[in-house]
Amino acid sequence: MELNFAGLSDPGLIRSNNQDAYYIDPEKRFCIVADGMGGHAGGEEASRIATEEIQAYLTANWESSQSSQELLVQALWQANEAILQDQQNHPERADMGTTVVVLIFREPESPWCAHVGDSRLYRLRGEELEQITEDHTWVARAIKLGDITFEEARNHPFRHVLSRCLGREDLHQVDVQSLDVKIGDRLLLCSDGLTEELIEPKIADCLQDSMLEKAAESLVEAAKAHGGHDNITVALVAVAEN
Repeated sequence: MELNFAGLSDPGLIRSNNQDAYYIDPEKRFCIVADGMGGHAGGEEASRIATEEIQAYLTANWESSQSSQELLVQALWQANEAILQDQQNHPERADMGTTVVVLIFREPESPWCAHVGDSRLYRLRGEELEQITEDHTWVARAIKLGDITFEEARNHPFRHVLSRCLGREDLHQVDVQSLDVKIGDRLLLCSDGLTEELIEPKIADCLQDSMLEKAAESLVEAAKAHGGHDNITVALVAVAEN
């Protein structure tokens, strides 16, 4: 199995700064997308800290005896603690936080992903796009309980209210799962600046581009064409034969 990666981040059309961050491991072992919040400096700092801490932990412990599940959980706990420590050191950033989604490829195991918040992982197989992660938001829970419909959620005033993010003392759970992948699959990690603007059929259409870098550009440009109200970040993985 050969993995090819591409990533792109754009501030969008409304915001002057970019509070998103992403990282693609040069050895093609993992990728990370984070979407910060908490004001201009706070959001940028939270997503930067999360991305750097997770990258550092995964790299340092990649060959350890930890399971992939434990590796991811500990990486995200370390990122959460680092953000909390920064909040204490810089009270002006006390309300900062970040969502995050991480995907790792640690042979001979299946790929694993972890996430907190509403940054998402999708899998495109053929023409079918599937959302792998479940948003940690008020509206996602309301949909699950049957209180609102998916259509109502798209414009609901509480759609940006997170139930979990990094940078909180009360973060008690990180969602981790293994992932089934096949040759020909494409995987998309993204911030909500993409999914707020594009419906899933449009995302799937952009992901079909034969060149992965062009697919990343198409996603970002399509989100901007539909309003670009938030920062837009994507990290793509194409699964091919060796």
